[in-house]
Amino acid sequence: MFLKKIKNKFILLLLLFSMPSTILAYSDYILAGGENIGILLHSDGIIIVGSYEVNGENPAGDASLLNGDKIIKINDTKVSSIEEMVKIIENLPTKDDIQITYIRANKEYTTNLSLKKDNSNTYKTGLYVKDSISGVGTLTFIDPETKLFGALGHEIIEKNTGQKLEIKDGTIYSSTVIGVTKSTIGSPGEKNAKYNSNEVFGNISENTKTGIFGTYVKDLPNKKLYKVSKPEEILLGEASILTVIDDDKIEEYKINILKINLNNKSSKNILFEIIDKELLDKTGGIIQGMSGSPIIQDNKIIGAVTHVVVDDPTKGYGTFITKMLEEAEN
Repeated sequence: MFLKKIKNKFILLLLLFSMPSTILAYSDYILAGGENIGILLHSDGIIIVGSYEVNGENPAGDASLLNGDKIIKINDTKVSSIEEMVKIIENLPTKDDIQITYIRANKEYTTNLSLKKDNSNTYKTGLYVKDSISGVGTLTFIDPETKLFGALGHEIIEKNTGQKLEIKDGTIYSSTVIGVTKSTIGSPGEKNAKYNSNEVFGNISENTKTGIFGTYVKDLPNKKLYKVSKPEEILLGEASILTVIDDDKIEEYKINILKINLNNKSSKNILFEIIDKELLDKTGGIIQGMSGSPIIQDNKIIGAVTHVVVDDPTKGYGTFITKMLEEAEN
């Protein structure tokens, strides 16, 4: 929920051998993040996010198309972007029905959609579509051995459909915080940020329930390594989070861990409260754009911020860092 929306837009020969399934390849010490990052994800297909009438007719409804359907072909030609879709339609010899192949609930379907003229005599599909999502969040970690990174601690959802975005690729890039809208009871605040999409930090390959993951492409930042904590080593009591509230300066703020949920399937493993007066004064508690902020305890990285308690934004939840590291390797 903390992805803050900015705009509507080998062959390998393997020698197989037995190995215990619990052996993992991530490093014992990793770089904790805290940096504010811009995020751009390209969807794997063109997502229908809405529809509209054209001169009293509803082309999408007549074609039985729904929000969340993913368009993959126009007239048997594969498409992966809105630009490709528009180009195909514009170059049709006759503007009549077009055949749309789409994915719904992992099944492929085909339908015919009738193009309609609007008042300016322009042909319209009656579809609102999207092929990318942009936003800001917080970098959680970089593994210095593999240069794999993780951020957010939760999946990115396309807000119009309420569905997890299936991605083709994406990037994380430079972003700075220019202001904060404070959280109040019932209304989480947010980081207000500007970004530079030309300064790419990493390439995204996964959007999963435990965060976004990929490969860090810049030189590794020269900063402290933190030992990775196992879930059973986490204690109730004082800890801290690393995050940016102003410009690009990472600060450490005190929290108090109230409860630990060792259920590895849960996305809410660590319940905590903000006790840092400076952070409370600035933000009112947890705000959007803070998800992915590393949680530190006893010089170990234990998790990442993922959710705010809407009825009490001074409280929030985090996921275990080990869950994110395991997913980054998949």
